[in-house]
Amino acid sequence: MYDFVVVGAGPPGSRFARRAAEAGRDVVAFEKGTVGEPLACSGHVSDDVWEYVSDDARDELLQNRVYGARFHVDGPDSRAYPFYKREPVSNVIDRVGLDRTLAECAREAGADVRENHTVVGVEERSDRVVVEVRTPADEVEEVEARMVAGCDGPTSRVRRALDLPEPDELLHGVLGFNDASDGGDLVDVHLTAPTFFAWRIPRGDAGVEYGLAAPPSEDVSARFDRLTEAYGATTDRRCSGAIPIGPPARTTSDRGFLIGDAAAQTKPFTGGGILYGMRAADVAAAAIDPDDPSTLADYESGWREELSTEIRLGKAIRRCYSLPEPVQRVGLRALSGEIGVHMDEPSSFFSASNLRALFSRSDPPN
Repeated sequence: MYDFVVVGAGPPGSRFARRAAEAGRDVVAFEKGTVGEPLACSGHVSDDVWEYVSDDARDELLQNRVYGARFHVDGPDSRAYPFYKREPVSNVIDRVGLDRTLAECAREAGADVRENHTVVGVEERSDRVVVEVRTPADEVEEVEARMVAGCDGPTSRVRRALDLPEPDELLHGVLGFNDASDGGDLVDVHLTAPTFFAWRIPRGDAGVEYGLAAPPSEDVSARFDRLTEAYGATTDRRCSGAIPIGPPARTTSDRGFLIGDAAAQTKPFTGGGILYGMRAADVAAAAIDPDDPSTLADYESGWREELSTEIRLGKAIRRCYSLPEPVQRVGLRALSGEIGVHMDEPSSFFSASNLRALFSRSDPPN
């Protein structure tokens, strides 16, 4: 019997598998396809991502460095309000490569990571969980473990099987990619999508990423087409997916727990969840003893202590996306310029570095 079955080998699942294996746990992780595919997430992340991979991997994954963002309340020809740092604030990375790198880190730590294995059932019993897995040979096998970690994304099968509550909201996101090289160092953000935004990210020699997210009731695809048309761009590849916003009231059951998008451990103001999910995975690996189900409560309280302030402030930022356009313009004009914030931590708006930047504004870099 395994200590943990991990369902999903994205960043949160692979990170948890690695950390649990490093702690001496017997871990198996199942990914329904090839790790990292199909791509359904942006590759724009903060510098913190490099804490989770080796220096060699950084050289392979990095595509571009970003110094800030230009905000627009309309299309690309409208006035831009730049927010920037003098040093890189974030990175554009090979998103598929990141997933594969993290999965390989888990394997090197001793976790058994199996691709093309689809979990089709999860049953909790008094002393174990029984997980049904469809293998590449199209056979269904039963795997037993003391606990199950649901790291299987926004529409988590594990969450449903454990009868855990849903996230507060699911947005519909669309990504498209153009192969034209662009080494620009600012992201463009358009506050034109209902309750959320659209974006353009330069990826260096890897091209350009366009994206948009909005509630599912909106015509997201048509809005995305208008975005790319406004830039005079065509996209060679597209993908779409759900973006969970707002963690449910409970992310643990008797012998199961959720991490990452399955638990809606995402930034409400961007939808990104790579770093939040991996931070929660570290909490889970440190807190949960597979022989003692009562330690699941330590994970539940621990990850909320780690992330709740940032998620709460992130919700406040997101509400600004729906303010009347004149109010948005006034606010952006007042706050634009050099900043000292961390892109994953809204609380850093009140940091000494950001307050210094606010009161010592200068012209943006060339």
